[in-house]
Amino acid sequence: MSQSIVVGAKYLQTLDLTVAHTALSQVDWHQVDLKMSFNIDYPREANDPRELSEVPEVRLWFIRLDSHYPWLPLFLDVESGELGRYTAMLVPHQFSPLDGIRYNPEALEIFVMGKVFTIAQWLKDNQIDGIEKLKLVVRTLGYELDDGLFELLQ
Repeated sequence: MSQSIVVGAKYLQTLDLTVAHTALSQVDWHQVDLKMSFNIDYPREANDPRELSEVPEVRLWFIRLDSHYPWLPLFLDVESGELGRYTAMLVPHQFSPLDGIRYNPEALEIFVMGKVFTIAQWLKDNQIDGIEKLKLVVRTLGYELDDGLFELLQ
């Protein structure tokens, strides 16, 4: 099941999470096949070369969102690149037209491990079988973790 959350400039400029709270309050988190995405409606000048993740209002909104829903990366649409875009909002990176997003390696490692610990605990607390999906998230971000780590966390 796919779900897109439209976030307008008004919400971004005021760090208002209402649109996300409304959409996410209706989600059945036990649906491990859930694929979420964000449609960011933030007007920019035609000559503004920045990516959305470089716009402070957009980035801060996502940082705030992540503090309320730290397990959200588990449910982002990996195939469409939504996980990568979301991660770019939270992890320092550079963008290259040739190579795409290049995350700061140390920051990405800290982000990934923080998400592994947080999401594994959330899955356990909510009795959701999602460790395989968590492993997919980790692999998508370029890491391969030993299964023993995941066993320790269950």
